[in-house]
Amino acid sequence: MDLAGASALVTGGGSGIGRATAILLAQRGASVLVADIDDAKAKGVAEEIAAAGGTASGIGVDVTDETQVADMVAAAVSAYGGLTIAVNNAGTSGAFGSTADVATEEWRRVLAINLDAVFFCMRAEIPALLGSGGGSIVNTSSGAGLMGFAGLPAYVASKHGVIGLTRAAALEYSPKGIRVNAVCPGTVRTPMLETFTGDEETLQAMGRAMPIKRLATPEEIGEAIVWLASPASSYVTGTALAVDGGASAQ
Repeated sequence: MDLAGASALVTGGGSGIGRATAILLAQRGASVLVADIDDAKAKGVAEEIAAAGGTASGIGVDVTDETQVADMVAAAVSAYGGLTIAVNNAGTSGAFGSTADVATEEWRRVLAINLDAVFFCMRAEIPALLGSGGGSIVNTSSGAGLMGFAGLPAYVASKHGVIGLTRAAALEYSPKGIRVNAVCPGTVRTPMLETFTGDEETLQAMGRAMPIKRLATPEEIGEAIVWLASPASSYVTGTALAVDGGASAQ
């Protein structure tokens, strides 16, 4: 998975899966624009990559804002002479609650971050990828994009939507040199999950509930994303790759 000469963009890159993915892409030789709603975190990851000998820069972006998304893609092209890899990873879990109890504002917030933003990003990234002669888009869905999950209806709907959008774009642009895939992580120990669950005992119980008997690390998901982004997966497009410790096999 040699990515020397590749130029990459990672949203939600300030922590968790996004941070791990940005670091792994840089270790493989790609130049990486790390984007996050938290500008300081994005720049911090970029500095971490640069300190290890890689090439990266950071930018603060609200991916629900179409103008900021367009500016982000333009910044990647300007910084690295084009764009060949786009990882649309920014997301949120949303609040826990049954379907009939979800407030309209919460529904719209989760869909805006998890689905609308992926569309905005792809719409801006595709012309840049075409201008670079093609490349790879990897969208972060979820195991909840492959099956139902009670208590997070907006999250489940948004992650199913990411897979549908991924497949539609793959059919449209694979003949033009852009592969489009989704990764579907299982339960991953990230700051978002730690905040959502609130305590170590719950995290341990979640890990034991997985067929593989533990939580995933962000790096394990990042490795799958890098594979999908790289020429090593050159005949893979339109797929939703489960990286879930066997959860979807149950």
